[in-house]
Amino acid sequence: MKNSKKTTSAVSVAESEKLFPIVGIGASAGGLEAIEGFLSGMPPEVNVAFVVIQHLAPEHKSLMRQLLEKYTALKMVEIQDGMKVKPGCLYLNPPNKDVSIMNDILYLTQPVRSRGIRLPIDVFLRSLAQTRGDTSICIILSGTGTDGTLGVRAVKEVGGMAMAQEETQAHYDNMPKSAIDTGLVDYVLPVEKMAPELLKYVKHPYIREPRKILGAEEKLENNMQKIFMLIRSGTGHDFSHYKRNTTYRRIQRRMAVHQIEDIGDYIRYLQENPGEVKMLFKDLLITVTNFFRDPKAFEALGEKVILPMVDEKTAGANIRVWITGCATGEEAYSVAILFSEAMETLKKHFDVQIFATDMNVKAIDYARRGTYPESIIADVSEERLKHYFVKSDSSYTVKKQIREMVIFATQDMIKDAPFSKLDLICCRNVLIYLDAVLQKKLLPLFHYTLKPGGFLFLGTSETIGDFPDRFSPVDIKWKIFKNRKTVASRVFEHPVTPFSDKEAAPARVAEPAVANIRQMAERTILKDYAPPCVLIDEKFDILYFHGETDRYLKLPEGEPSFNILKMAPEDLHYKLRTLLHKASGGKDTVTAKGLKIRHNNEVMMINLVLRPLSVVGGKGKFIMVMFEEASEKAGAGSKKKRGSDRTADPRIAVLEQELQSTKEYLQTTVEELETSNEELKSTNEELQSTNEELTTVNTELQSKVEESSDVNNDLSNILASARVGTIFLDGHANIRRFTPSAKLFFKLIESDVGRSISDIVHNLKYENLSEDISDVLRDLGTVEREMETKNNTWVFMRIIPYRTSENIIDGVALTFSDITEQKKAGFAVKSASDFAESIIETIREPLVVLDDKLRVVSANKSFYDKFMVKPAETENKLIYEVGDRQWDIPQLRKLLENILPKKSVFDNFRVEHEFQKIGHRIMLLNARQVFCGGTDTRAILLAMEDVTDRKA
Repeated sequence: MKNSKKTTSAVSVAESEKLFPIVGIGASAGGLEAIEGFLSGMPPEVNVAFVVIQHLAPEHKSLMRQLLEKYTALKMVEIQDGMKVKPGCLYLNPPNKDVSIMNDILYLTQPVRSRGIRLPIDVFLRSLAQTRGDTSICIILSGTGTDGTLGVRAVKEVGGMAMAQEETQAHYDNMPKSAIDTGLVDYVLPVEKMAPELLKYVKHPYIREPRKILGAEEKLENNMQKIFMLIRSGTGHDFSHYKRNTTYRRIQRRMAVHQIEDIGDYIRYLQENPGEVKMLFKDLLITVTNFFRDPKAFEALGEKVILPMVDEKTAGANIRVWITGCATGEEAYSVAILFSEAMETLKKHFDVQIFATDMNVKAIDYARRGTYPESIIADVSEERLKHYFVKSDSSYTVKKQIREMVIFATQDMIKDAPFSKLDLICCRNVLIYLDAVLQKKLLPLFHYTLKPGGFLFLGTSETIGDFPDRFSPVDIKWKIFKNRKTVASRVFEHPVTPFSDKEAAPARVAEPAVANIRQMAERTILKDYAPPCVLIDEKFDILYFHGETDRYLKLPEGEPSFNILKMAPEDLHYKLRTLLHKASGGKDTVTAKGLKIRHNNEVMMINLVLRPLSVVGGKGKFIMVMFEEASEKAGAGSKKKRGSDRTADPRIAVLEQELQSTKEYLQTTVEELETSNEELKSTNEELQSTNEELTTVNTELQSKVEESSDVNNDLSNILASARVGTIFLDGHANIRRFTPSAKLFFKLIESDVGRSISDIVHNLKYENLSEDISDVLRDLGTVEREMETKNNTWVFMRIIPYRTSENIIDGVALTFSDITEQKKAGFAVKSASDFAESIIETIREPLVVLDDKLRVVSANKSFYDKFMVKPAETENKLIYEVGDRQWDIPQLRKLLENILPKKSVFDNFRVEHEFQKIGHRIMLLNARQVFCGGTDTRAILLAMEDVTDRKA
């Protein structure tokens, strides 16, 4: 690295001369004012290019250039296809085009609409992240919807910087709020304060000299280790084995955010600001992902792994999946959707458990909520959105059926215990951030935790490295591998012991050819002076042999075993068992002297020494069993006299020894049984207490079951007695439930539950049922229709969204009411009304109908002809206001006002008046109470007869 220092500097200078920042600005409703405020604080000459992406009306020419020119001296350019980006310019997107950038050249494409929604900001920012990497910058301003959120994620994933307008300042805060809620935005500011912070950021070496190291090369590693220690102290996580280039750039980016250029100053800043330690930790985790990332890879996973896996599983089996580094959960839910689709396709169902883990607690909390911005439509198909998500305002929530497959947990897979018996591990874009040491630790771990034939799914830039013997390729392009393990293997990490040979530590690096004197001396001492011994675990299985142990142990007949009790000769068996129980229960060395055993038809005397061992930082208990040869004198002592009186028969001595060992063993067994009995009594008491608690809980549950049963019975009776036919459908328009009255309109039987409503025959003269159901599911509105049946009856239908107790739309409800009688009555009223109007129109005398307020409801043709007036001058006016108020006669008023209350009539009321258009006339008025259209609404029929020319 030292040799390349000069070359690196030359490259940095060359790149810094041509490199300039490109800032992507996204805005929508209310964005014009926000852009004006941002540009007002920008100096006239800056070595920065700005690309503004606004939501514009597709059919109208944008006036953005003319409106912004007075706020900035930057050169305004409307983007054209193939245009090269230059610093000091402000580029404006044209209407009805998407803008992308590659190699600093802008390209225009036809806009892509997803379910009627365009996401031009996300399109540009994603391309900016790909072309500019960790020097990309984005700003999200006022606007509705969530466009720009996925773009922010893309920029942050590559190490770029993100700004957002302060929510309280934005006229429409949806877009900036959605970006801020990701937790990835570096600056949340009013627009007028953005320019100064942006200019400070772009002047930092992180942007000007992207390859500049963080300090003098000889001190760099020392400074990095200090930062790693601060992170480990503040979060408990170790990043010392993460790839250096990635961690360098992430640390530099945080320094640029705070305008700190010296790494020593940044270390002090970390020490003084614990919150920055957490922010750096979050940046190093790179908790950014999206649904079905690399769609072709997920397509291959579904076809080559998940579908065959579901097909091969037998009834009652379960499926276990581990998603490592799950971030905000999109990948975990994507895998859950693939499993759901496979089970639906094959008509099979299994208990799928997807363990999704990440070190970032906030990311896990976000994932658990399962709510994502509407901009995910760029990554999720319309069919999947419809089946597996619930739309709410400007977001989508994962449905319960998918959410329940996934178990989210915080976990550091480097130090925490892994999951086991897995069918699939998805570890995508995690290994690329780890060095070779950690990769060599994790890949064997994955091999161990997978079932035989399980699958490993890596990112497109990741490999299995040095472990082709453990994983076979399934799809090289999309990095899908199959576990080569054919039988379950037991992983055991050998404890560190003072003994060493080639078999004991195969994983260690080979020693140098010339061993040092101390090691050689230790080996000689161990070989020539250490007694034969074995190291056993807590199950009494031998892990290590030293010396000539075949004099004391032998291989058992039949199935091979390294259990020391099975290998011990009959002479030692009982005594050894007793000693093992004593040694395993404590920390003290246990010794038995003067034991006689037979070897090659000779009796030999030995001492057994059992020493418990513990390994620093290790798990489990170990015992060193040593076999020491003893002289005859050691065992003669007190028994010398007795021995001299008997025939020196070694067999008798051995039998006496076995008898004594048996007595000791039985005594130990009795003591253990007494201890076990006490423990069982205590356990029994605990179980009795637990049983009482369970009884209480069971009583409460039984009460709840009875209440639920009563409620269910009440509901069933209500639905059965209701004369309104009701059908409940799920989100796929399949029948959930229906009332008996629904059978009057649809040919339903109980086995139709689960079938699509479109498969059921009905007797309605109605062809648009499926379309109306889809409209309600999409728009969450209500559809109401009056329609005729094929039996010549009439029905009123209403379709409304079906809401769960969690206020989630999960289908629709259809209700059908028989309105035949109402329709008949309506027809009768209409017929009667038409008949009455026909009679009135044929009468030659003027007639007027008045309501209960004495306003003119209608008049016949003779009235309008007689008095030469028009309907507009008469209807809805008080009778006293008609004409020149000729009917405003106190006596007439009195008579009319008494007709309805007193059900009275009057005849031949004489009115003599000089009318404006027809001159002097004498009229006789007759009035009656009538009912309108067969209803209870009362009115007054006023008839007028002209008697001017009649002789008295």
